[in-house]
Amino acid sequence: MNANLTVGALLSGIEIAGTLAFALSGFIEATRKRMDIVGAAAVTFFAAFGGGTLRDLLLDRRPFFWVTHSGYVWAVLALVVLGWLWMRAARPSPPAWPMLWADAFGMGLFSAAGTGMAWDAGQPAIVCALMGVVTGVFGGVMRDVLCNEVPAVFSDHRPYAVCAFVGAWAFLAVAVADGPGWSALAAGIAVTAGLRLLALARGWKVPGLGRTPP
Repeated sequence: MNANLTVGALLSGIEIAGTLAFALSGFIEATRKRMDIVGAAAVTFFAAFGGGTLRDLLLDRRPFFWVTHSGYVWAVLALVVLGWLWMRAARPSPPAWPMLWADAFGMGLFSAAGTGMAWDAGQPAIVCALMGVVTGVFGGVMRDVLCNEVPAVFSDHRPYAVCAFVGAWAFLAVAVADGPGWSALAAGIAVTAGLRLLALARGWKVPGLGRTPP
């Protein structure tokens, strides 16, 4: 029972961190698109809660995680308001890299959390891995759609969903060998986020249909 409580607390902490990381990526991208505060708030909320909400729908978890923990909503709202006030005062021109870093860490955190929750629910390994992918990438898809961009998972030709899929299997490998505790979660996060950051740094490409853009 103590082990279950520990894993549950770890998953909750990772879910909070992933929510804030994706919220930050959504807010930065919205400001780069010169949206007003309503548009920025919408993009931030969909980025923060999109992946976890779809996960909860597919796993039939009710109520949704952000309904159960309404503090998540207040935290994201505070990020929007404080970020907007800072943007109004400083008027910076945000580069793309902070959004990409926040997105990579958010994907790693949410992918591990989604895989862990599916594992805890007794799902088969392949379902757990796919649940990690869905949880890890859907918030970014919603962010890009609302920013009138083709989602990066489909368009930038760098490993994205592949990173979440490999990271989910890293979680499962450690969970089978050592139990679904902190080591499995750490492995899932590190592999997913690490692969995505390496792909961005080294310019790795996923083979495409037809000519791949430079």
